[in-house]
Amino acid sequence: MPPVERRRSRQIRIASHRVGGGAPILVQSMTNTDTEDAKATAEQVAALARAGSEAVRLTVNTLEAARQVPVIRDRLLSMNVDVPLIGDFHFNGHKLLTQVPECAVALDKYRINPGNVGQGSKRDDQFATMIEQAVEHGKPVRIGVNWGSLDPELLARLMDENGRLAKPKEAGEVMREALIVSALESAAKAESIGLPGDRIILSCKVSAVQDLISVYRRLAARCDYPLHLGLTEAGMGSKGIVASTAALAVLLQEGIGDTIRISLTPEPGGDRTREVIVAQEILQSMGLRSFTPQVSACPGCGRTTSTFFQELADKIQGYLRAQMPVWRSQYPGVEDMHVAVMGCVVNGPGESKLADIGISLPGSGEKPVAPVFVDGEKTVTLKGEAIAEAFQAIVEDYVRTRYGPGASRAPRRKAISIQPAAD
Repeated sequence: MPPVERRRSRQIRIASHRVGGGAPILVQSMTNTDTEDAKATAEQVAALARAGSEAVRLTVNTLEAARQVPVIRDRLLSMNVDVPLIGDFHFNGHKLLTQVPECAVALDKYRINPGNVGQGSKRDDQFATMIEQAVEHGKPVRIGVNWGSLDPELLARLMDENGRLAKPKEAGEVMREALIVSALESAAKAESIGLPGDRIILSCKVSAVQDLISVYRRLAARCDYPLHLGLTEAGMGSKGIVASTAALAVLLQEGIGDTIRISLTPEPGGDRTREVIVAQEILQSMGLRSFTPQVSACPGCGRTTSTFFQELADKIQGYLRAQMPVWRSQYPGVEDMHVAVMGCVVNGPGESKLADIGISLPGSGEKPVAPVFVDGEKTVTLKGEAIAEAFQAIVEDYVRTRYGPGASRAPRRKAISIQPAAD
């Protein structure tokens, strides 16, 4: 299929990254450390960045947290980590940005929630103060509306207007419209204060899949600002991954979205970088970006009661991801590599031929031999107890010869399209 045609939007810059306007979809994440703890926060930012997060958001909620932002920046630079930092402000951002100017300078972007900038007459002044800081320091701003913290005055206004209609809309529809109106009115106000339109990105986050799809379709049709996608509280484990994938895949396939975040709730003691890997896998599975070589592996069946091929697939996948920080600079294009680790002779040889490099392991009761295919051609048959080590060595050699200095840059083999037979 042809590449997804991206929605036309303005382009902004977040430090060295381009966002929108056809630029690659940016993966971002957020820390869950106390920002006042500069050491712990810098270490988590570094871990997220090394996992592939291209921008990292920090909670900035106290004066001490604001004071630690430049300290965190310095710690990251000492660790050779240069990743854009986004300040997440709620309730008191107008005070923190003015009282701690070094924080305003150290951040690469501000996130402002228009539902949490103040109430009544204070709202406009406090919003204006934050936008003026962004203008003064040349920073882009994400105006991030959230279902759970929607501006109550705006919602009341739209509910009143809806109540006067001959055929009022249901409450959920009014709330979805309120999200969009809040984002667009806030963006217009920011521009009127002096923030250029090419420094604004919008988001309207909710926690339900169908609501997110509906809101972003309508928002995309009514503006040309870059859009940040994500469920606001995706959930834990498989639920969070499935919900995020279901929502974002629909929107991304329609060309909607310029940055994404997968807001997973970590299991106790879980790895925060999981949300980065899921975001990358969504984009790579859809053919929108490439981050790391992909491993195809069969699910197993009664022919593969041995766990050997599962263990090999897991080992190879972990090895490829671990190598990417080094390979990314040494072997351009390696992120597009496709590896197949198959468990028996039914589909194994065919899948292995279609991959750049593949192995078809013996299933239960089959001869303990494993043919290896490189660029569609059988090159060797592995036997014995060291099949895993031998195959990993073949993968390493393939990476060096195919993607290393002086390697041929000839186009890779085109994938073969296999159509299912009619029943």
